[in-house]
Amino acid sequence: MNNKKHLFKSGKAGFALNTGILIALTGCLSFADGQGIRISVPLPVVVVSPPVVVVAPPVVVAEDNYVYYPSYGVYYNTSRHQYAYADGGVWVLRPAPMGVSADVLLASPSVKMDFHDSPANHHAVMAQKYPKNYKAARSEQKAGGREEHREK
Repeated sequence: MNNKKHLFKSGKAGFALNTGILIALTGCLSFADGQGIRISVPLPVVVVSPPVVVVAPPVVVAEDNYVYYPSYGVYYNTSRHQYAYADGGVWVLRPAPMGVSADVLLASPSVKMDFHDSPANHHAVMAQKYPKNYKAARSEQKAGGREEHREK
């Protein structure tokens, strides 16, 4: 039971037919080879971007310098142009002193501080060293930082 159909015929006629097909195909191949057939496959496009370099601006760190006004318990930060004082037990930094104008504050005795961190860390010692009724000597008043304060 051989029900398979063959593509090629057997016998003399099949042989001649198969030979003709083979010759025809061989001619096509040699003819195609002479044409220089080129198959091109598109390649994926790869875009290479330059690396992104983020340059941060230089950080300028200004040292905090303070002028203390003992009559009011207020410190003026000459670097930040802000006033530091205790408000309800909490130390605050504000652009203006509370309860006194800047002009009145400037007219009162002042002392230039030699620390550069928060006044809260030094206030207990400064309040004892410079009580509310403190009167600065002329040399201290001149070096007290009033010129820096006015340049605001």
